[in-house]
Amino acid sequence: MTYVILARNWWALAIRGALAILFGVLALMWPNIALFVLALLFGAYAFVDGVFAIVAALNAPTGYSRWWVHFLEGLAGVIVGVITVFWPNITAIALLYLIAAWAVVTGAFEIAAAIRLRRYIVGEWLLGLSGALSILFGVLIALFPGAGAVGVVWIIAFYAILFGLLLLALAFRLRRWQQELERAAHGDLRTA
Repeated sequence: MTYVILARNWWALAIRGALAILFGVLALMWPNIALFVLALLFGAYAFVDGVFAIVAALNAPTGYSRWWVHFLEGLAGVIVGVITVFWPNITAIALLYLIAAWAVVTGAFEIAAAIRLRRYIVGEWLLGLSGALSILFGVLIALFPGAGAVGVVWIIAFYAILFGLLLLALAFRLRRWQQELERAAHGDLRTA
């Protein structure tokens, strides 16, 4: 059932990936960005990413028992986004721990989804790898919170770009798989 939801909502993964890449490129273009602006950019990204995850959860077919996992991931993103947008003057250390926690939680949910997905399609490793990357990113930020803001911006930028590329690759693989299923279903209908 998870594979059908992911395949049907491949476009949401593609948008999430594109937004992550855009966020990363913008952060690279302005490496001396103030923490205030970083907080706003990150908050906006986390909020939009969370909204898309919630939409995917609410569009789950009736009877899908794991919709709440996607919903919680989205809710975490929305909450983190709102906190960082409404309190952009939050201290650098607090923001870094907030980002680290968000990355670890998101990564754990992605790995759990990849484990379930592996029974249905080839390529679920992309989702698992993006989850592992998220957890690694969160742990590194938590271990080295005193790094300079510019260094953190670069780490966040590269993480966002790599994460976005992995999500795009998964989205287009799911899209191709969904098209194959549709062709097979139409072929079965024609022969019936």
